[in-house]
Amino acid sequence: MFEILLIISTLLCSLVAGFLFAFAVVAMPGISRLGDREFLKAFQEIDGIIQRNNPLFYLMWVGSIILLITSAAFGIGLLGGGTELWLLLTATLIYIAGVQLPTMIVNVPLNNGLQAYDIDALDASELSAARTNFEPRWNRWNIIRTLVSILVSILLLVLLVRW
Repeated sequence: MFEILLIISTLLCSLVAGFLFAFAVVAMPGISRLGDREFLKAFQEIDGIIQRNNPLFYLMWVGSIILLITSAAFGIGLLGGGTELWLLLTATLIYIAGVQLPTMIVNVPLNNGLQAYDIDALDASELSAARTNFEPRWNRWNIIRTLVSILVSILLLVLLVRW
């Protein structure tokens, strides 16, 4: 059971890493070339797909959290106190602290704030301010989440190889 949990946790955490990576290197650089109104509308639409409870997204995102924590709980009893347990607990803690926590306290509130705008009702200075208040901070934290999630995937892959 532990091995199956660990494999699925690794897969889901790696999918999250890929999702964040795609945003960091493709989606955000692509829409950053748009004007303020178009950028804000594009991000609202992209985020709207997630916020409308996209089942595959939620399976990946929430599943990664639940299964990684479950794997860690199983691992505590199964792995003893060796390197494998250290890898699993480290991966779990940094995933929560470096991916999920910033998502909840930075990126999602920024997304929700952006969703509240009626983009068509804003003038040029309001559009510029909305973008300036959103884009740099969102990107900075997405890069952090991306790097941490990649590290977590590496740790979990090393654990799988060692297991």
